[in-house]
Amino acid sequence: MRFGVDEAGKGPAIGPMVAAAVHVDRRDRLPEGIADSKDLAQETRESLSQTLRADDGIAVGVAVITPARIDAPETDMNGLAVEAHVCAIEAALNDAGIEATADDDLVPRGVCDACDTDADRFARRVADGLARDASIDAFHGADAADPLVGAASIVAKVERDARIERLAASFADEGYDEIGSGYPSDPTTRTFLETYVADHGRLPDGARETWSTCEEVLAATSQTDLGDFGE
Repeated sequence: MRFGVDEAGKGPAIGPMVAAAVHVDRRDRLPEGIADSKDLAQETRESLSQTLRADDGIAVGVAVITPARIDAPETDMNGLAVEAHVCAIEAALNDAGIEATADDDLVPRGVCDACDTDADRFARRVADGLARDASIDAFHGADAADPLVGAASIVAKVERDARIERLAASFADEGYDEIGSGYPSDPTTRTFLETYVADHGRLPDGARETWSTCEEVLAATSQTDLGDFGE
């Protein structure tokens, strides 16, 4: 009983972080073409995600960490990544109908793409967070090296992209054409944040208020307003 886990959206300034776990009864059930989601075209990712979700022999679990939860003062991203992985694993194993067991031969075994500089520490924290016994391994680059983790990366990426598309549609209704990917390095995202804050004096819904990009945009707008007042 194997599963793979990965997340999408740990670093963006807009939108949630999404983790996904994919469990298979046999590895050969995975469709051809599975790879790290970052190496696949959007259309390919969406097709593979649909195939994974439609196969009765493949169980999928998804966990979503909202921007509000990310901004909460008592949280940190490493801890939230652990929480997301745990919730996704539990959801996938429940979907697969796997009950908790103390039999070592029946204990689920999974691989996570490590979300901590210390991969072993991340694996331990995920295992400790589960409500059942499970053997957890984690390493960096697992989404490229392990097809099960690659499958999870595809599901997580597609789920996050869908949520960003819905968020973008809500802003399109307000007259904003594009919000970009949500990542700080995306010029479209930066322009959207600057324009929205200039228009409203606050960050848009879905922005991570504690992220440095968002804080910088607010500060720059505040300085501009003060300069205008001085004139």
